[in-house]
Amino acid sequence: MPILVEIVTPERRIFSEEVEMVTLPGVAGQMGVLRGHEPLLSTLDIGEIVLHRRVGENEYIAVHGGVVEVRPNKVTILADVAEDAASIDLQRAEAALRRAQEMMESREAGKYDPAAVAALRRSNLRLKVAQRRRPRRGPQFQGDAEA
Repeated sequence: MPILVEIVTPERRIFSEEVEMVTLPGVAGQMGVLRGHEPLLSTLDIGEIVLHRRVGENEYIAVHGGVVEVRPNKVTILADVAEDAASIDLQRAEAALRRAQEMMESREAGKYDPAAVAALRRSNLRLKVAQRRRPRRGPQFQGDAEA
């Protein structure tokens, strides 16, 4: 049975549809949510949201933090920034990755720069999601038949 997923940023609604399952990048690790999940409120990390539409058909969204509210029949994601694969410019994502790598290389030896690390994580994520332009066939759930 599907569950409604809404992804909203301060600028606009990114996604509002029913899916079979959603996988989220929680700060404590990945979490998968199906219809009927217990209520939950959690923070999101920089990571990839995977929207499992049908068996093996996935859509990917880059999220740069936020919060998620899970209810038995609905998941609401309030994201700081969220971008689907189609909206990410691959050339800009590659340029941002190069800049982030330069930031990491230019820091003083042995010094931890949280801004540089976050920029590198965001850039890697955007590039990964941008390269997933089309829904892909994912792993099958036990008991599901291939169409």
